[in-house]
Amino acid sequence: MTYRIIWETDATNAAVRFLKDDPAGLAAVYEAVDALAETPRPASSTPYGPGFRRLRVGDYRVLYVIDEDVIRILFTHLGRTA
Repeated sequence: MTYRIIWETDATNAAVRFLKDDPAGLAAVYEAVDALAETPRPASSTPYGPGFRRLRVGDYRVLYVIDEDVIRILFTHLGRTA
């Protein structure tokens, strides 16, 4: 099954803020999120509370929810650790 990916407005806004400083890092985030359509629970992700998953992409963390037929990217914190 292929899932549809929807970016919440706040998540998109956070990504745009990081784009100026780290275009390569953001490209990796978008690539990893696109891959969730085929593999919504990759080895680089972990459960994070009830119904949420956290994906690590380099210095970035993305919090997302897997619905029945939609992977929805939620912005609770899209940030860099370094």
